[in-house]
Amino acid sequence: MGFELEARALRVTLGGKEILRPFSARFCGGKLYGILGPNGAAKTTLLRALAGLLPPSGGEVLLDGRQIKAYGSRERAKRLSYMPQDAPRPEGFTLREMVAMGRTPYRSFWQREAPGEKLAVEEALQRAGLAELALRELRSLSGGEWQRALIARALCQGAEGLLLDEPASALDIAHAGRALSLLHGLCGEGKCAVLVLHDINLASMLCDEIVLMKGGERLGFGPPESVLTAESLEKAYECAVRAVRDEKTGRSLFFAEAIR
Repeated sequence: MGFELEARALRVTLGGKEILRPFSARFCGGKLYGILGPNGAAKTTLLRALAGLLPPSGGEVLLDGRQIKAYGSRERAKRLSYMPQDAPRPEGFTLREMVAMGRTPYRSFWQREAPGEKLAVEEALQRAGLAELALRELRSLSGGEWQRALIARALCQGAEGLLLDEPASALDIAHAGRALSLLHGLCGEGKCAVLVLHDINLASMLCDEIVLMKGGERLGFGPPESVLTAESLEKAYECAVRAVRDEKTGRSLFFAEAIR
């Protein structure tokens, strides 16, 4: 059975206010999904609810056909990895030691190292382009290097499902493209990645399917060419949007019209 994460009429209420309104979608292995929308659209709320970190006020989340709340933390971590937007840096750790934390669900209580851990760590560092920085202390990493370190830890965890909140926000254009290309390649190997993104054009080029949100509601869900249009983006972001067709890929690129 392949990986499957499903939200059914999922709702989240915080402080007496409904933040996420009934949301339904199915995320499957072999695809890269992008969640787009303006600030306050409830993108992070949705991702945290999908990860089982926010209790729903209605509806449910199913992981491989079982309610996510039925999983123990270790069992869930072996199937699903979550990368928050602003993860704190642990004090006194090297990059390699931090990436190795991704193997924690596989360690017995008496083990300091899980079977195959060294190989998993080295592979994650290589794929994230961080092998040369492995012995650096975390405090010495730049913002972009730290974000790539978080991606490496998620890869090291070995889960089939990856939930990443703005994994490219602190990366320059080259590293952002490489990071998303890496995740797209992992999905080609059968994994499922669900990313909160702000770069509409990167999402249009690399994502297999897009969730477009506004005000806690789903405006669209499907392939980029059907969900991302000038009209849908104008509705979501409340600004004039111009679409330009990319001759190489055949997909559209989008630009906000200057506000005078």
